[in-house]
Amino acid sequence: MSYSAAMRARLSDIAQQAEVSEATVSRVLNDRPGVAPETRQAVLTALDVLGYERPARLRKRSAGLVGLVVPELDNPIFPAFAQVIESTLAQSGFTPVLCTQTPGGVTEDEYVEMLLDRQVSGIVFVSGLHADTAANHDRYRALIARPLPIVMINGYAPGIAAPFVSCDDGEATELAVAHLVALGHRRIGLITGPDRFVPVQRRVAGFRSAMSRLVGTGEAEVAELAELSLFGVEGGEAAAGRLIERGVTGLVCGSDLMALGAVRAARQRGLTVPGDVSVVGYDDSPLMAFTDPPLTTMRQPVAAMAVAAVRALVDEINGHAAPNSEYLFRPELVVRGSTAVARPAGAGGPQRQRPSSVDPTLAVPA
Repeated sequence: MSYSAAMRARLSDIAQQAEVSEATVSRVLNDRPGVAPETRQAVLTALDVLGYERPARLRKRSAGLVGLVVPELDNPIFPAFAQVIESTLAQSGFTPVLCTQTPGGVTEDEYVEMLLDRQVSGIVFVSGLHADTAANHDRYRALIARPLPIVMINGYAPGIAAPFVSCDDGEATELAVAHLVALGHRRIGLITGPDRFVPVQRRVAGFRSAMSRLVGTGEAEVAELAELSLFGVEGGEAAAGRLIERGVTGLVCGSDLMALGAVRAARQRGLTVPGDVSVVGYDDSPLMAFTDPPLTTMRQPVAAMAVAAVRALVDEINGHAAPNSEYLFRPELVVRGSTAVARPAGAGGPQRQRPSSVDPTLAVPA
């Protein structure tokens, strides 16, 4: 087949796919005027569907690089954030550069230097040093002074002129405690990370408030029921073991991984979940609906938070300053199989309990 015949065949295929004339296809491919935007898009979509490469003049130009700094990928909530942020950036024409920290590896500051060398247009920080009250936040003020647009996710630091996007950790803990109280639990423990982190401080405050308001627990007893540990399965297991020895029947955890550690700690002591101990996680990270038992958890609205962060950053990059304040997103209680009605007071030994029955207004189905 000659070149001209092949070209006509290709035009015919594209025209048929897009439901337009071959002349219209030719005008679009040659980037000529006189074609409606929706028709032009239909032709370009037909090109993609049929596997034809777009002419160079029609390829979407990158608006620049944007750095995405996350603390780790072991916790599935961080890949979840990264995936939504990257796809949303791509839709705005930006190319994301993912920077993942590992213990003993490249630090956040070293990643920032690499990103600056690549002349990124902005940076999104997820649960970075901005969430650590013991860290020096001048590093962020220096970026803003360059000026370089930045946005922080989960962890508010006053005095930094940038947008912050967070899940309401205090409300999440109060909702989790209220769920366990509704199931008849009164001896409820909190497991979360080191108290230098802003989200941890908010969870502890929410726990104190809920236990005082809903159970009438005094300050001294609340302190005994809150265990700060390392984030992760092992930290959750160690903290849960200590609280189970103190007689708790319900556990509110600072992450899903900590909650899985709490389940392990209960089983190692011959207890059942939720038969003897009810466990509530935090994040609703991928696969938590498929654990044994499926995990009741507080869902972070990852997609909404990630999209809001990217929109704020893109506005900053385009010269439309976003308000330098914190945007708080509401968590959702997702009730699954790791929580149940509390065992009657005085009942001895581990025993299986009936599944939880909760007011549907308090829970979001998995």
